[in-house]
Amino acid sequence: MIRMVKVKIRTGRGTGTIEVDVEDLKFSGEEFKKIQAEKKKAAGNRMVSTGRGTGRRKLSDTPEPKARPAAKRTKHVR
Repeated sequence: MIRMVKVKIRTGRGTGTIEVDVEDLKFSGEEFKKIQAEKKKAAGNRMVSTGRGTGRRKLSDTPEPKARPAAKRTKHVR
């Protein structure tokens, strides 16, 4: 099932907006991770700027994100 979604996009330094029809947005979950890995592999040796433009690295050398530890729930005594 393909759903069309209307998305507002900011233009011109954030001063204007346009509405665009987009297919189903996929930016979370396992499917997105697969898409992201494919894009990273396709980019290969492309260089990207890091640290406010002071450093450069190959996109393929970027480390994989680590799993976040579970949040500790603490009881506050007030």
